[in-house]
Amino acid sequence: MSTAAIHAGWDAAADGHGSLTPPVHTASAYAHTSHDSLKALFQRRGDGYAYSRSGNPTTAVLEQRITALEQGIGAIAVASGQAATTIALYALAAPGGHIVASSRLYGGTTELLDDTLAEVGVRCTVVDPWDLAAWEAAFTEDTRAAIVESIANPGAQVVDLPALSAIAHARDVPVVVDSTLASPALYRPGEHGADVVVHSATKYLCGHGTTIAGLIVDTGRFDPRRYPQRWPRLTERNRRFGVTFADEYARGGSGLLGYARAKYVTDFGTTLSAAGAQQILVGIETLDLRMNKVSADAATLAARLHGLPGVAQVEHPTIPGRPDAQLADRDFPRGTSGVFSVELTGGEAAAAAFCDALALWTIAVNIGDARSLVCHPGTTTHSHLTDAQRAACGVRAGTVRLSVGLEDLEDLWADLEQALDAARTVEEELSAAA
Repeated sequence: MSTAAIHAGWDAAADGHGSLTPPVHTASAYAHTSHDSLKALFQRRGDGYAYSRSGNPTTAVLEQRITALEQGIGAIAVASGQAATTIALYALAAPGGHIVASSRLYGGTTELLDDTLAEVGVRCTVVDPWDLAAWEAAFTEDTRAAIVESIANPGAQVVDLPALSAIAHARDVPVVVDSTLASPALYRPGEHGADVVVHSATKYLCGHGTTIAGLIVDTGRFDPRRYPQRWPRLTERNRRFGVTFADEYARGGSGLLGYARAKYVTDFGTTLSAAGAQQILVGIETLDLRMNKVSADAATLAARLHGLPGVAQVEHPTIPGRPDAQLADRDFPRGTSGVFSVELTGGEAAAAAFCDALALWTIAVNIGDARSLVCHPGTTTHSHLTDAQRAACGVRAGTVRLSVGLEDLEDLWADLEQALDAARTVEEELSAAA
């Protein structure tokens, strides 16, 4: 994995100038030597670049690299993780389809399903991913996708992806996995049954909080030709583009990605910039090393926080009593990334005091940065959800999300200790006033 993270998708010897790292191609359009050459691109009969809204040479390297890391058959780089999830679900389920979704999803994904996709007739059934019977009962004849997170945000819950995928595949339904928190350094969803993998590359793939980006990967498991009546947009000749996208599979490509790029990436204008792609490529080079450290440090901090006065609950797979502990041991031997949550007994007031008292940890809504970050999901990332939706995600009034960075472990712990003192003080003052 660490070798592919540095070398996949780029051959310095083949570059005309011998650049060790992929150069940034900032051109908006690309010159062609003949009328027929450019015409062939628009007729989908040739390879190359015409206009950067459909891709450029730098983003192509990133797509090849993440394809290698996830061991898939192709990928698309887009402008954000939200764009990646939106396009993947649009291509599979919109308009009018049905989606089965895990209740443990990032707030923005829940809003996408509950609001924007609902506006185009996509219906969604939300279920606890640990309840296999409920998951099985949620599928209908109209279900066109299922979506889960490999590691949930913010509570770091993991799922039995092989079991969930088997249920979905028995009904010819592809499984989309948001693997942002795991990254391919810790987990490859395709090896466990996923058909499509999406990433907010903004997070661990970038690793330094510099760039917004998203990725969609086809793992090669999904083939609409097996049940063409369910996927007419892929298996029938497309009027607009004059091709049958499912034919891509016979050439070793992805018809799903071909359709998504031609229609949604182009129409929505969600292409990742060349400069953004280059930043993600640089970040991926150190992914393996970073994920080892943040995973180990997060587990240590979670263990130290567990059971302390003022701490009602620590949400991390290593905490005793977690129902997903065996799954984490089985599928995540290297750890479960640097994100986990803590519920403080003093509610939002204690959470606010805790966040405000931190000196080394930074209050911000990003995760996966080199810096350690903290936020209160109930008033930020999950604030637009209903009370029931927040409860299903494990977000309560006192929940604080922690994203462990690359700083010294003991420095981080000392800062958490003094912030907990501040939270307990506020809780005591509120109790006395009551």
